[in-house]
This record gives sequence, C-alpha cells and structure tokens, in this order.
Amino acid sequence: MGIRAIGSYLPEKVLANADLEEILLTRDDWIRENIGVETRRVAADDEWTSDLGARALEDACARAGITPADVDLVICGTYTPDNMAPPTAMLIIEKAGATGATGFDVNSGACPGSVFALDVGAKYVATGAFRRVAVVMADVSTKTLDWKDVGPAVIFGDGAACYLLEPCAPGAGIQGTLLRSDPSRYGAVWVAREERRFRDGRPRRSAFGDNFAQLSGAAVRSFAVGEVPGFIGELLDREGLTTSDVDLFALHQANLHIVHGIMDGLGVPRDRTVTNVQRYGNTSGASVPLVLREALDTGRLAPGDLVVLAAFGSGLSLGTMLVRWCGEEDFGEIGASGRERVGAA
Repeated sequence: MGIRAIGSYLPEKVLANADLEEILLTRDDWIRENIGVETRRVAADDEWTSDLGARALEDACARAGITPADVDLVICGTYTPDNMAPPTAMLIIEKAGATGATGFDVNSGACPGSVFALDVGAKYVATGAFRRVAVVMADVSTKTLDWKDVGPAVIFGDGAACYLLEPCAPGAGIQGTLLRSDPSRYGAVWVAREERRFRDGRPRRSAFGDNFAQLSGAAVRSFAVGEVPGFIGELLDREGLTTSDVDLFALHQANLHIVHGIMDGLGVPRDRTVTNVQRYGNTSGASVPLVLREALDTGRLAPGDLVVLAAFGSGLSLGTMLVRWCGEEDFGEIGASGRERVGAA
C-alpha cells in the first residue's frame, strides 16, 4: 500500500508573534529563539475540524485526479472532534461529497496521529477490505487554548492534511512501522478537563468549554530529542538499513529546535529534512503530512526516495514509519467502486 497523494488545507487567518504580544506576556524574539515559530494559522470562529478536513480531502483527490465520491473509507485522525458523537469523519464525508464512504475517527493522542492513524489506514488497504482510503489528519488546536496560558498559545496552529492510500506495486509504498507509548508520562502533554476562572470569578473557557491544552515543554523536548533518534534507528536496524539510506526525514513539527535536535541525534545533516513550524506552528497530527506535501511541492521528494516519518507527543507516544515513495506507475487503476479494474497493472 502506498500514498497516492497528499492534500492540505490551512486556515486563512495568520497570527504572528507580534499579534501574540498584544494578548500574552511574551515577546517575538523569545518565541523565535526558544520555539522557532514566527507565524501560525488560526481557524475562524465558525471553522471546525470537519471543515478543515473536508478541504484537505478534496485537495488530495484533486491531486490524484479523482473525486471524493471515489473514496471507500475515510479515517479522521483528530483530538478535536466537532462533537463527541457521531465521528467527525462522517461530517467530512458529507461536506466533501465522499458519497458512499464508510467513516470513523482515530484519537491517537493528537501529534502522534501522523503515524498512528496512517498505520490504521494502511492496514485496511493491506487486508483488501477497502481499496482507496483517505486518512484525514485535522485539528483546531487553537480552540483548546486558554489565551492567558503562554506555553501552549505560542506553539500551536490549526491545519489539516490528507493521506490518500491505495494498493501499490511490490517493493514500493509503506515498508514498516514501529509504535510505542509511555503512559507514565501521560500528563506531559494533554487536554485537561478543569474549571478555570478570571480574577473576578467569571468562568474562563476555551471553545471546548472546560477543556484546555497544557504541556511541559521541557518534558516533551527531553523525550523527543532523547528517544526519537534511537527509536528511528530501531526501525532502520529492523529493516537492515542505516540513516545513510534515507533520502528524507519527515518529522513532527513540535518545535524547530526539537526537529534540529532529532536530526543532530541521528547524526544526519539538517538539510535532509523539511521544516514548516516557522510558518504554521505545531499543527498536531497534520504536521508530518504537511511536511511531505511541502517536500513534494518543492522537489525535495521524488518517486523511489526512501522516507522516514516520525511523530511524537501526548501519551507520551511515538511512531515511526518507513516509506518507499511511489510514482504514478506504482498504482493500479481503480474504479469508482474502489475495486481494481480487470487488466489493471
């Protein structure tokens, strides 16, 4: 199974560090020096996860030359569902016009979903149960923020991306995956359910009510820089490869300095990755596919390249995946029903 296309969508509103100086006790130079973020995208008041996800799905289909109605299964990886039930994937199906598709959500802890949810979708393709699967990674993280809490507010942005998966030629596509969780560090990054109040006693709420993102930046940085390089190495060792065999490292955009720290820990030049956290902030589960999309658009990723995907975050969980990037010739011709046509390659 391979990634046929990657769609993306970013909200129109841009929030710069200078804008945050007006509402938070922070400074542009401090954010740049410590986080590496310069701007981030913020969903409109009436724009929710399903809206972002539907646009990303539509974009992926357009890039693949199909319509959303040709998709068999929609998996939405999110921790910010429009509603607790039904799954947000159902709204994405309706808004994108993916008529006839089955849909469900996967909450794998926000940021790690870049790999965890993708692995779920890949397994459905591998079994043959569904032939064309859209794994939509979408979150409106800024709606979980307490705009008086500097830590999360300077980091997160909103965005969506969509992996479009199909069967592919032997030797191409997803080669292997490694997933792991450490629940002893559950509280390092999480959305806490708690009451908060202003000094005058009025309730302080996020767009999700008494639910607020909070994190320990030091704990996440220690975890990521200390454990992700070895975790990637474990997957490469299992597959009989080394870092020198890898053309591109697509890493979760938690923080620019964390990305650089992981690359340094791998002993790999920083120019073998792509970063967008400077412009988009931490876009949660969408960050890795957004990196892949940028790499494709700028010519940094081509058919035949070997790519390592690595995502990490709340749980604390981490996942890494090895992908031999597919070209168009690696995919058979699939009809609107999702079944390969007779005589297809």
